[in-house]
Amino acid sequence: VGLHNQGTTCYMNSILQSLFHLPAFRRLVYEMPTTEYEDMDKSIPLNLQKLFCQMQLSDKSCSTVSLTNSFGWTTAETFMQHDVVEFLRVLIDNLETKMKGTNLEKSIPMLLKGQFRSYIKCKHVNYQTSHIEDFYDLSMSITNLKNLDESFRNYIQPDELVGKNQYKTDDFGLQDAIMGTEFLSFPPVLHIQLRRFMFGPNGLFKVNDHFEF
Repeated sequence: VGLHNQGTTCYMNSILQSLFHLPAFRRLVYEMPTTEYEDMDKSIPLNLQKLFCQMQLSDKSCSTVSLTNSFGWTTAETFMQHDVVEFLRVLIDNLETKMKGTNLEKSIPMLLKGQFRSYIKCKHVNYQTSHIEDFYDLSMSITNLKNLDESFRNYIQPDELVGKNQYKTDDFGLQDAIMGTEFLSFPPVLHIQLRRFMFGPNGLFKVNDHFEF
């Protein structure tokens, strides 16, 4: 049925509608252990449940005012453009906190979390280092890239650490090396942000390159 725009909340509305249309995520939201004793003005999980119910059952477009009030936003903040990825991370963090200690505790990671390994490997000596990180979203370059396949290939393309950029090891001193990333697992629902806004010499600008996915 759609959501009202409070000012410049189209980014938030897009995320909320995307999450609502994931049946597995919608089910998790409904199953969160909320009660009638919670502070409606501050409980993000309770307000998200209420909004999802309205989106599912109402015949009119829905208001997000109660939800943004629970974020602690003022009217002025609804007219500010927030970072969409940061917004989603804050929302997910609140939901995970609400599910902690319940049988739903691992539900969101099972749906949205993937893993990658960052590594540095020396070319001429037997030395490498790596660490594994979790991710809930991926920020993908699009500049001079035709499609998402090329963007993923660019993401895992290793960099050369040579010359002045040699890698300093504990045992072998400065060494030529390669540095890169490899994916270990992808989640059932993969959240991708296209990097259309970049910083340049004159500040923030939008990349309007054609991109297919």
